[in-house]
Formats: sequence, C-alpha cells, structure tokens
Amino acid sequence: MSQAAQRQKIATGEGFIAALDQSGGSTPKALRLYGIPEDRYASEAEMFDLVHAMRARIAQAPAFCGDSVLGAILFEMTMDREIGGKPSARYLWEERGIVPFLKVDKGLAEAADGVKLMKPMPDLDALLERAKEAGIFGTKMRSVIDAADATGIAANVDQQFEVGRQILGHGLVPIIEPEVTISIPDKAGAEDMLRDALAARLDALPEGAEVMLKLTLPETANLYAGLVDHPRVLRVVALSGGYSREEANARLAQNSGVIASFSRALTEGLLADQSDDAFNATLAAAIDSIRAASVAG
Repeated sequence: MSQAAQRQKIATGEGFIAALDQSGGSTPKALRLYGIPEDRYASEAEMFDLVHAMRARIAQAPAFCGDSVLGAILFEMTMDREIGGKPSARYLWEERGIVPFLKVDKGLAEAADGVKLMKPMPDLDALLERAKEAGIFGTKMRSVIDAADATGIAANVDQQFEVGRQILGHGLVPIIEPEVTISIPDKAGAEDMLRDALAARLDALPEGAEVMLKLTLPETANLYAGLVDHPRVLRVVALSGGYSREEANARLAQNSGVIASFSRALTEGLLADQSDDAFNATLAAAIDSIRAASVAG
C-alpha cells in the first residue's frame, strides 16, 4: 500500500472520514440503533459478529467509496477480520480507495480534574506493529473533557501527545481526539483552553512530524482555524458528539477546512432489516449530506 498516496488523499481529498470503531462498551447501543436489541445475542462473540456484519454491509455499499469517504476508522477486531474476502484494511484501500485507520485506545479512566484520560495501553507497541503489517495508515485515540478545567485539559492533551509520539515512532499518523462533551455548560471556555493547549503541543513537535486532530464541533465558528493551518497538522476532523446529523452538518459547514469524522451521525437511519436497496439509499443520502458539509467548510 502506498503511504504517500494515502497521505495525499487525507491531506487534499474532498470528503470525510467514517468512524466505524465502536468498541465493547458502545457496541450494544450501536446495534440497538441498528435495530438489533440485546436479547438477539447471547455472548460478546455473537455481538461482535453482528456489528462486524453491519460494518461489512456499510463498507460494501455502493456509495461507501473513496470519492466521498476519504478514510475509515476501524475497531481492532475489524482489522483482524475480512470484508469481501480480504483483510479489512486491504479491502478498504484496494477495493474502495478508502484510507484505513485503527482505534487504539482501551477506553477511559476514572474522571479527575474535569477530564477522563485514556486507560493505560501496555500492549500498544505490539498493536501498532500489527497495524502497520495490516496496512493501517493511522490511529485514533479518544479522551474526554467534561469541564473548563485548565489542569485537567493540560493533562489530557499531554497524554494524547505522549502517546502520539509513540505512534509516530511506528511510522503511523495519530489522530489526537480530546472530545469536549457537548452538554457541559462551560463548553466554549473548555474549547478555548483546548485550542491553546493543542497549539502549544503542536509547536513542540519535531519538524516533519504530522498528526491529525479530531475535535468536537465548537461553539465559535472557525475557533480551530489556527490548528487547521498548523504545519504539524495533516487534517482537522470533527466528531458529531451526540448532535443529530442535521445539526452536526450545519455546524461543520461553518468551520473552514474541517471535515467530518462521524460515527452515529453517519449510521443514523440504517436498520438491519432494511432491504439492500433501502439500506444503500439511506446510507448514500447520509454520505452525500456529510460530504457536502465537509466540502462547504
């Protein structure tokens, strides 16, 4: 796989990044929204079989291709499985022209100082080696900001960049994702603090290093414009964070240079019992709207 071609696609492509990386904690909700309640499966293995079938159905839909979907973030178990008879990452790039990313975090630690840091990742180096071998281009890791607390936000961003440097050392591009919870009353203040903390850590990266940022859609349009233009940033993408697709798209369109990386907002309206025609049409409409909002920004 050509890493240079993949980098070029992410840097300059018109479209968005799909997030297909629900993990053990969020999979039951994703399946419930897809029309599969928890009484339809009896074990974690069955649950992951069902969610893989959902992801494979999305990945093989006609509209899910590199013309609109620049990249896709995969869960580790998805990377280890096949889609369309090929390992998932290879299928995405070779058959659909979509750059594969891997979610690498192990979930969130207990809250402290208004944030939830990432749990330790003692096996990260081994996972990154497997990812590189599988043809993964970059990674994603999520932590959470629940308050405009300068101490907590600094710790959150420090951890993200510390792990980011480890990922860069394996020749992969980290997506740094300190998500600001959309329901908090001091969201705008937290976003101001986050912007400044990110800018300082980016300035400290060595020349030639590139990361991506995945950020909650901000209260102030173009708040992150300086990060979009930063020489150490390959691309800034936005998470939907619980906003409906309509609201997420409207907010996204107000932020120049930022593209979507939606999960729930992408799969909104998809149901397991839909016919292939209905499923493909629903997904195509979602992809078209998210692409339009990404390009409008």
